Amino acid sequence: MTPEEAIVIYNDAPLHSLMRAAHQRRLAMHPNGKVSYLVDRNINYTNVCTINCQFCSFYRPPGHKENYTQTYEEISERIQELETIGGSRILMQGGVNPSLPFQWYTDLLKFLRVNHPSIDLDCFSPIEIEGLAEVCEMSTLEVLQHLKAAGMHGLPGGGAEMLVEEVRKDVSPKKGAPANWLRVMGEAQSLGLTTSATNVIGFGEGARERVEHMRRIRELQSFSLENHGHGFTSFIAWPVQLESNTFGRRNRGQNKHVLGAGSSEYLRHVAVSRLFLDNVENIQASWPTMGLKVAQMALLAGANDAGSTMMEENVVSASGTSKLDATEVELQSAIVRAGFSPVRRDSDYQYLPTTLLVPRVAELAAPPPVITS
Repeated sequence: MTPEEAIVIYNDAPLHSLMRAAHQRRLAMHPNGKVSYLVDRNINYTNVCTINCQFCSFYRPPGHKENYTQTYEEISERIQELETIGGSRILMQGGVNPSLPFQWYTDLLKFLRVNHPSIDLDCFSPIEIEGLAEVCEMSTLEVLQHLKAAGMHGLPGGGAEMLVEEVRKDVSPKKGAPANWLRVMGEAQSLGLTTSATNVIGFGEGARERVEHMRRIRELQSFSLENHGHGFTSFIAWPVQLESNTFGRRNRGQNKHVLGAGSSEYLRHVAVSRLFLDNVENIQASWPTMGLKVAQMALLAGANDAGSTMMEENVVSASGTSKLDATEVELQSAIVRAGFSPVRRDSDYQYLPTTLLVPRVAELAAPPPVITS
């Protein structure tokens, strides 16, 4: 599909027809009737950051009275809580904290690898990698090489937002060009690190900018698959949260109607991403921002993954989203009621042994009435 074709269907295709086409594509790629999910925990090790993204309500500038940086022991305790419920991955991100030396990161990874050998450590977004490179005067590739040697398993996809220069300059001018995020991700893929691609919509951009973001993801994916044999495991999109951040406050009033994205627009975006990103195997439904009911609909609009239990989340929730945790039972129930079979996975989308904690679809349905003559 060309970008021009994607823009046309994004703008003009009836939603139900678009979702149906995306669902058929999803079934062709994943015909086993399964929807995967991950039991993991988000750990935000520090809230100190110098990037000042206007849509972020989580960060605090250096010197702020609410600054924190967790100790190795505090982080380890959180992982122990994850291990007690059989979790398999932590997603650890923070801010760009100039007060932390590079050795703090490598020693942390070594400490966690020794104490939690069975947990995948997916840590530090591309912008954090750039910040580390600047502080320690190394290239981003060298930073990634050292972090991998210390025990890092993967690089989360955070910080992509919208890989379009005009949009990015408006909402996070200090975050660097889209090419920087793509370069760091490409370097991570060249080292065999697990990576995912993300996308935040609703900054006032149109279909053309959203498709351009996906085009850049697809282009890097093609290169990495050809040259390294693997690339992004998945694509995850969600609408920007506007309730309690600078971006939302500055655009209240006459611009409010063009910001954010409702459920129909979100489902349209998921469907187009499934059709356009032909080389990305997994599309994830975002229940943390859209709720479990809309996430169920996304499973019928091209998504084949229900995300993760998260167990802890501070960044999106700081922007006003209220419920940002889900039990394994809740995720399984949402998957089953959408007509699929739930299965646990790891960070690399490999299926794990799964205990079904909810009734299957046939068992959820009421028994048919007995008809007697």
